[in-house]
Amino acid sequence: MKTLTLIRHAKSSWVLNLPDIQRPLNDRGFSDAHLVANHINLRQFQPDKLISSTAVRAKTTAEIFIDILKIPSKICEFNHELYDFSGKYLTFHIKNCSDSINHLMVFGHNEAITNFVNTFGDRFIENVPTSGLVTITFDVKSWKEIALGETVQVIFPKDLK
Repeated sequence: MKTLTLIRHAKSSWVLNLPDIQRPLNDRGFSDAHLVANHINLRQFQPDKLISSTAVRAKTTAEIFIDILKIPSKICEFNHELYDFSGKYLTFHIKNCSDSINHLMVFGHNEAITNFVNTFGDRFIENVPTSGLVTITFDVKSWKEIALGETVQVIFPKDLK
């Protein structure tokens, strides 16, 4: 059994005139990321590996979860290829994850996140919002074998307010 938790980065700021990859979180982004991370922390949620886009907004969102969930830095990886909107590299990195990993947590971007959950999950989600979290389980032994899985958890910030 493989478990995949996908989180779309928190709401980012457009105030500063920065390249897209450098945009920071805005106040709502910080608040929503903390809200979702604290919610799943109550469930003793612990991945075996965490990977994130290197975009500032995704990396900062991941760092909030790392801090709240007390995820060891040795299992965290920041990868520029996950600064991916099409989903090509997102799917590549998930399918090429080591089979010793049973629970993978990934922080990324839309449309890649929404497209992935609708391709591999069994529940249609029109749009995974910022700070949205979706967990899908796959009844396989290898990440390379993932196909249609079961969407077992959907947490959006609006549902926690």
